[in-house]
Amino acid sequence: MSRHLQNEIEKLKKRILHLGAMVERALDRAAEAVMTRDADVARSVIEADSEVDRIEVDVEEECLKILALHQPVAADLRYVVAVLKINNDLERVGDLAANIAERAEFLASRSLPPEARGLPAMVEAVRDMLRRSLDSLVKMDSRLAREVLDSDSSVDDMNRKMFELVQEAIRARPSDIGTLILLQSVSRYLERIADHATNVAEDVIYMLEGEIARHGSAKKTE
Repeated sequence: MSRHLQNEIEKLKKRILHLGAMVERALDRAAEAVMTRDADVARSVIEADSEVDRIEVDVEEECLKILALHQPVAADLRYVVAVLKINNDLERVGDLAANIAERAEFLASRSLPPEARGLPAMVEAVRDMLRRSLDSLVKMDSRLAREVLDSDSSVDDMNRKMFELVQEAIRARPSDIGTLILLQSVSRYLERIADHATNVAEDVIYMLEGEIARHGSAKKTE
C-alpha cells in the first residue's frame, strides 16, 4: 500500500508541474501580447485558459482520491494538502494571465502610453517570482521558496508606482483615460500573480518544514 501511495504521489507531482509550466507560459504569452500589441497572441492565451481549468479539476480530484483511499500521514499528508492549495493558486494565475490577455486585445489597436515603459521590469520580476516558486517545488528547496517571499514587496512597490504614474497621467491627459486604466489593470493583475507565486512558495515551506508561513510568520534563513 505504501508503494502504491508513492506511485500516486509521483503521478500527482507530474500533473502539478505540468500545470505550473502551462500557467508560466500563459503569463509569458500574455505579457508578450501587451508589449507587442498582438491580438492573436492575446486570443491564444484566452482560449488556452479552459485547458488550465480542466487540469486544475483533475489535480483536485486526484488529491481527494489519494486522501480518501490512502489516508496519508506526516510528510505525505503535507504534500497532498500543499498540492491542493498550490493547484488553486496556479489556476488563479492562469485566470489572471487570461485577464491580462483580454486587456492586451483592447490595447492592440491603440498606442501604449509612455507610462508603459515600466511594465517590462514588473513583468520580469513577476515572471522570476513564479519561476522560482515552481523551482522550489521541483527541487523541494525551502531556501528558494523563502527568496520568493522576500521578493513580493518589490512587486508591490512597482504596482504602487504604476498607480501613481497613471493617476498623474489621467490628470494631465484625460483623453487617454481608457488606455491608462487598461494599463493600470495589467499592473494590478501582475501584482496579484506575484501574490499567488508567494502563496505557492509558502505552501512549499509548509510541505517541507511543516511551518505555516503566511502573514510573515516564516523566519528567514540565516
